Amino acid sequence: MYVVVFIPEGHVLYRYTRERPRFTDHLESIKFICKDFWAEVFKKQVDNLKTNHKGVFVLQDNRFRWLTRISVDALPTTGAQNESAVAANAARASQAAGQYLYFPCGLIRGALTNLGVPCAVSAEVTTLPACAFVVRIKV
Repeated sequence: MYVVVFIPEGHVLYRYTRERPRFTDHLESIKFICKDFWAEVFKKQVDNLKTNHKGVFVLQDNRFRWLTRISVDALPTTGAQNESAVAANAARASQAAGQYLYFPCGLIRGALTNLGVPCAVSAEVTTLPACAFVVRIKV
C-alpha cells in the first residue's frame, strides 16, 4: 500500500517546503506534518502530538474526516446481552475503520520519507471517528 504514495507525494511536499529552510531534526518534520501537511490533506490540524523522545510519535485526531461516515451493520441488542452487543458493535466498527487507515498511513510515511525521515506508520482506532497514527522513526 505504501508504494502507491511514495511517488506522487514528493511533488506535493516540494510545493509546500520549497520556501522553508531544511528541517534539522525529526521533531521539526513531524510538526510540519501535524500542522501544514495535515491541514492540506485532511482539512484540519492534528489534535494532539505525543512523543517519548526516543523516536516514537503519536498523532491523535479526535475527529478524523475519513472515519466520520463509516457505519457497520449493528448486532441486535436485547435485554441482558445489551452491554456485550454494544461492545461487539464497537469492536466491529473499529475493525472496519482500520481498513480505511492504510492509505493515510501511506500518505504520512511517504511524506516523512520524502522529508528524509525513514519511518514506519501504523494506525489505531479508539472510538469512531477518533484515531491515532503511531510513527516509529527507523534508526
